[in-house]
Amino acid sequence: TQRLSRLVGKGRAVELILTGRIFDAVEALRIGLVTEVVPQAELMAAVRRTAGLILAKGPLAVRLAKLVVKNGAETDQRTGLLLERLAQSLLYTSQDKGEGTQAFLEKRAAAFHGR
Repeated sequence: TQRLSRLVGKGRAVELILTGRIFDAVEALRIGLVTEVVPQAELMAAVRRTAGLILAKGPLAVRLAKLVVKNGAETDQRTGLLLERLAQSLLYTSQDKGEGTQAFLEKRAAAFHGR
């Protein structure tokens, strides 16, 4: 219930929980429970496409982004911004940052290692 109210708002969460109303994927998209709706036949291709986009990013950057979003959402804005600054500082001094910059300059895919 805590997660649902943060995703869709308190009023909508109460309505969904108390009524047990069933809803389809289109409504789940409309209220913010999902970020994309695809036909069943295209589901695995969509999952692979999204996973590929994430895997192309530096693992350290992905890990820190997840941490900052999750923990920032559960705290006040000032603390959330502090978390962002800390993550940026870690990333700026990482080996992956250097690799990303070099790969960009050389117009090639980066080979990130999570360090």
